[in-house]
Amino acid sequence: MAAETWVFAPFGGARGPVSPFPSAEAATFAPLGPDGRRLGCLSDAEKHFARCAAKLRCLRAGSLQLREELNVLLDKLLSEKYSRTSETNTSTNIKPEDVCSLLKHVSSLVPLSQEHLVVKLCQVVHRLLPPLKIIMDETTLDELLSYTTGALKLCSAWTHSDILMAISAMVYGNGSRCHKHLGDLLDEDGVLRQYSSPSHPNIELRQVALTCMANICVKMPGLPPLDDGYRSVCFETFVNTLQSPKPADTDELFYCLLIESALRGLQYCFSGEKSKLGAEEVGSTLALLKRFMFLGTPGVNVTWPSVLYPTPLPQYECLAITKPAEAPSAPPKQTNTPGKTTGNKKKKSRGKGKKMSTEERKGNDGEEEDHKARPSLQKVVRGEGETKASEPFLYPSWKRISSDSEVSDSEGNAQNNLRFNHGRVRQVALQCLLALVKGMTRRTLYGYWSSFIPDSPIGGPQPLTLITLILKDSSSKVRMCAVQVLSAMLESSRQFLAMAEDTASPRTSYTPLSFLLASSVRELHRALSLAVVAESSSQMLIQIIKCLAYLVMNAPYHRLRPGLLSPLWKQVHHFVHHRDANVRVSVLTLYGALVKTQAPLPEVQLLLQQPGSSSSAGSRTPKDSALSWRQRDSATSPSCTPHTPSQKTSGAHSPCVPHTPGEEVTSLPWLIQVCVSLVTHPREDQSDSEGPGTAGGVAFEPLPVRLEALQVMCHLMGHYFSTVQAYLFEIAQVGTHCLGDPDPFIQLHGTKLLEELGTAVMMQYRPENNVPEELRVPISQVQTFWSDLLSGPLNRVLQNNEHHMLQAVVCDTLAAIVPQVFSQLPEKTKLMCITVLLGHAYIDVSLLRAAAIRALGLFVLFPCLREDVMFLADTANAILAALDDPHKNVRSKASWSLGNLTDTLIVNMQNIGLEFQEEISDMLLLKILQAATRATSDREKVKANAVRSLGNVLHFLRQSQLSRSAFQRPLEDAVRALVTTIQSDAIMKVRWNACYALGNVFRNQALSLDSALWARDAFSSLCHVVTSCTNFKVRIKAAAALAVPKHRSCYGDTEQFIHVWHSLVTALEKSEDTNDYLECRYSVSLRHTLSQSLLHMLSISQSQDMPALGKSLSGQEGIIIKDHLIKYVKVEEIQRVEEEKDAGEDSFTPQQRVQGLQQVVIRLKGLKAEGERQTEEESSMEVVVHFLEDLLRTCEEL
Repeated sequence: MAAETWVFAPFGGARGPVSPFPSAEAATFAPLGPDGRRLGCLSDAEKHFARCAAKLRCLRAGSLQLREELNVLLDKLLSEKYSRTSETNTSTNIKPEDVCSLLKHVSSLVPLSQEHLVVKLCQVVHRLLPPLKIIMDETTLDELLSYTTGALKLCSAWTHSDILMAISAMVYGNGSRCHKHLGDLLDEDGVLRQYSSPSHPNIELRQVALTCMANICVKMPGLPPLDDGYRSVCFETFVNTLQSPKPADTDELFYCLLIESALRGLQYCFSGEKSKLGAEEVGSTLALLKRFMFLGTPGVNVTWPSVLYPTPLPQYECLAITKPAEAPSAPPKQTNTPGKTTGNKKKKSRGKGKKMSTEERKGNDGEEEDHKARPSLQKVVRGEGETKASEPFLYPSWKRISSDSEVSDSEGNAQNNLRFNHGRVRQVALQCLLALVKGMTRRTLYGYWSSFIPDSPIGGPQPLTLITLILKDSSSKVRMCAVQVLSAMLESSRQFLAMAEDTASPRTSYTPLSFLLASSVRELHRALSLAVVAESSSQMLIQIIKCLAYLVMNAPYHRLRPGLLSPLWKQVHHFVHHRDANVRVSVLTLYGALVKTQAPLPEVQLLLQQPGSSSSAGSRTPKDSALSWRQRDSATSPSCTPHTPSQKTSGAHSPCVPHTPGEEVTSLPWLIQVCVSLVTHPREDQSDSEGPGTAGGVAFEPLPVRLEALQVMCHLMGHYFSTVQAYLFEIAQVGTHCLGDPDPFIQLHGTKLLEELGTAVMMQYRPENNVPEELRVPISQVQTFWSDLLSGPLNRVLQNNEHHMLQAVVCDTLAAIVPQVFSQLPEKTKLMCITVLLGHAYIDVSLLRAAAIRALGLFVLFPCLREDVMFLADTANAILAALDDPHKNVRSKASWSLGNLTDTLIVNMQNIGLEFQEEISDMLLLKILQAATRATSDREKVKANAVRSLGNVLHFLRQSQLSRSAFQRPLEDAVRALVTTIQSDAIMKVRWNACYALGNVFRNQALSLDSALWARDAFSSLCHVVTSCTNFKVRIKAAAALAVPKHRSCYGDTEQFIHVWHSLVTALEKSEDTNDYLECRYSVSLRHTLSQSLLHMLSISQSQDMPALGKSLSGQEGIIIKDHLIKYVKVEEIQRVEEEKDAGEDSFTPQQRVQGLQQVVIRLKGLKAEGERQTEEESSMEVVVHFLEDLLRTCEEL
């Protein structure tokens, strides 16, 4: 494969032959690089590589001067520095295939007998592959590995280091591809096993061999992982290396490189896969990592355990504090309380450290970047319970040197190199720990929680944990890695930390795990707050604030003593205006976590009620800033009319107190004020690292900052709307302002804010939420809010077909209209909303189509629309078309909307009656029935609402329709689909809805259950579920469905009636049998429903049923039934879960139940037995009546 193509232009315009060598008469040529670019446009490295590669490809074996030419050309290749990005920030585009073909060609020219050339070729391999990030193809890898492994066997020992370096570059990410050579490398007598052995005397070869093994373990995306057998060999080698003591004659720097290679190999073993380590291996590996996390840390001289055991108590190493021989006693006023600093105030200045130049910080690769920026850290930490005598225990000795004359230059350089390498080892150990934490199961990880995260200091030395590194390590890279590990441990830890609690009084006999976890949360707050104060690097601030966000999202603050969130809220508020946009984004993410986690929290409610001020918000937020942008916006957008204070505070129940415009801004909560400022205000200053961020010639905040601020406001609407509802119009104007922004992402999130705002208002007006009227937003304000939105901004977006995602969010916003408000809108506006939604339901964009179908599914529930037959028919046709959509999300929304539509049909049937039923087209009902039946074979989300629709439609059908032949087959198919769904192993919600649907079917008296062929299967499926289903909520619905038929004839013959009876009795006996303790909370409701169903069957029973009923009640079953019926009759009103309530189900008082029981007794006494079994029926009837009378007496005595 040629590295470049030479193109010539002969004289006279005729095209001459193409040759790799130009003739003397040829005109000036223009060489092309590997990517087709002319050589003059290439970087220096590309030009250099292209020339050397061209000359090397011209060499042939057998040439007299081959050795000299190879030597010169290889030296030229080695003289250039290669990288993906050159020093001028231009991309170096050397193609991997060109490098691979060149290396194959050169390897064929260099014999293994020429050891110097072999070494230079290996150096070229190592010089090209890693910097250019080239992963070799399998053919080249196979040839070069054969070449290098042969060189290891034939060449002298002095060449092996360079050969192994070349192998390490070749096998990086190619472990699964070099399977032909893994035996030669990793078998018992393999070269890498021999060189990496702790007994090998050459530590340099050991280090290179470990690097090779580490690179073999690297997994690249799209490639299979290394074989488990070879991976375990590498893992054991890395662990043995880390467990082996340092050789006596080994330099500390070489030992650090060896340890770093072994740790890097462990990291590659853990990356990208779930950990397969056993309990013992996990403990020993974590002990090794913790040991090397503190390698070279001054003042740490402890005996490290060989294994960490899972335990909630920190029982291992602590800081070894050596008290000085003459420790001066501090006067009492020098002692400090937590949070205060001590010492001379002149030494407390932090200004010089913050002015440290970037070049100075980068000079030591980040190791000393913040020594001057963190002078008060030791004082702050000492103020948290450490005495002055403990100051040196983690303070680097090299930082305490007072004079340059005490250490020579060579010694200083040696100390710097050693300190740098120790920091590298700690950094790699933390990266390895991070990979292991991500691969471990949460259950295993939390067993070692206390080994890496401390609880609050109780006294004495603190244990060595991640917090120690975050607060006291001298390397910023180590501190950053420690924060990343802590973040990974906190991520998804909500279930574990949910046990934390310290609201109760502490026990003196023992410390429970809940209190330890609560103390751990408090210690994390304390330590991370100190880290935020101490750090000046933007990158570190971002990581620490993100870690705080993880902590806030997972800690159970409702179970902890208040006081943790207020200091954090106030501590980070000034970072909202930090010069780095990424810091601003992370702080807003933290505020978002504060307002959406476990909301509402009283502590956060108090913080939100604090008004903003010019001092807290910064100079960029003047007192009249919140109105200035609204005035500008109203001047350019006539459709958005600004509201005067009198308009916004009108109404008898307005939560807003009348105020002047100036007072209104002062009363805005600080967080809302800041978010409004970040979203709508131009910037006064701009960092060089930020983009222009302009909109219409005005420089706004960068896009991520504005989006995150809008996210915070959305979280406020969703979780603390009652706290901020007084500022309804201010928040609405922010969303309206965003709709006019030129950036589509701002428009999208601004519309999302309006959706959250509308949803929050709608939730207040839902009857089931029982929000008192005086606590709601006045309906007049809601009316004004929606009138303003629909008069211009949302209307324009709905009709703009260029941004379909934005239109979809607007459809979701329309779905949040309060029904009472929609009915008061002008007819023109209502017609516009309906027309646009129906039009979008047929748009060929799945996201928009799904949003429109969902909005229509809510509109059909509006009282002002649900009786509009034409609207219901149009909506039904749109939903039916969407049910056949290829996108599953559209089908899910359509199925849910169809369920709402059929619910509306039932409501209208109950309220209006036959008149409404006759207005609905038979063909439309038939289409709905068939479409819902087909949907029962779809995915679970579609199926759950499809069965709901089937039950409603079968309940809605009239006798004239059921008698038509066109409905016979669809009816049977629909019932069969319900029966199949009930008997399947579908999820709980699907079977729950299917049982409810069959109950709806039984309510249609036009269906002849006594003669229907499908009735027996329907009753049998419900009987099977009520006795055997493991989910109690499904059994409750099955029992309720069995009690729906009003007449005895609906249950069929005596055999089927008694089968239903025995199923209910069996279910009552098993109502407490469950292996899932979560189901126990539904057992009372299950027994309540079963008892009610049994009494219903007794109330409609006939004389032919008495023999079987008498036999059941006179035996052991009767005793069980009596005990449960007594509890049912005398129990007070059952408090059920919301999901267990039926809209039409009556609730009875104990007196009403007793009266109902008395009526059953009177009815049974009036029955007359007939037929051949008259005597038996009469005697059995007496047994049943005696049973019920005894039940009544017992209930009256209680």
